[in-house]
Amino acid sequence: MKKIFARLVLKLIGWKVELQGDVNNLNRCILVVAPHTHNSEYLLGNLAYLSLGKRLKIIIKDSHTKAWYGFLVKSFGGVGIDRAQKNDLVNFVAEEFRKDDFSLVITPEGTRSWVPKWRKGFYHMALAAKVDVVLAAGDFKRKTMFLGYKIPFERIASISYDDLLKEIEEYYIKYDITPKIAANWNPKLSGE
Repeated sequence: MKKIFARLVLKLIGWKVELQGDVNNLNRCILVVAPHTHNSEYLLGNLAYLSLGKRLKIIIKDSHTKAWYGFLVKSFGGVGIDRAQKNDLVNFVAEEFRKDDFSLVITPEGTRSWVPKWRKGFYHMALAAKVDVVLAAGDFKRKTMFLGYKIPFERIASISYDDLLKEIEEYYIKYDITPKIAANWNPKLSGE
């Protein structure tokens, strides 16, 4: 039912999903979503994932999962984390992957504002959980969600973080991604 609903909503608002690679790339991965400049990108990404019938989780402030609407947040994959506590998020994520197969959304920018460089958490999570990194991007010029470009775990484990960032940066340049708010996107991921 969610799959049909998501496809209908995307069609009504004029968005399409371009799958890059096998749909099974989306079964068990760290899903790196960028640019992250506006909340609507999350909603569109969630609809795109649902339209493909895939399970998605996202780490968010636990205030959202504990609020009156928390049941809704959880039903769309929200996993609440208390940011006031010192959490070992990397090992928490690795443990979740040991229990279940899903895609975990990570926005390495860490905010919807412009940042000089990406945070490394997605890289450490992929290494600890021994899962692939899959890229996703919402292009507001073409009204297209790109999903499925896979960087296999074996490759991630064999190259440096800087080399991984270069590969990801080349991806976003190649597809000429236009975010919702262009001024909030820094396409130089390493900050150099």
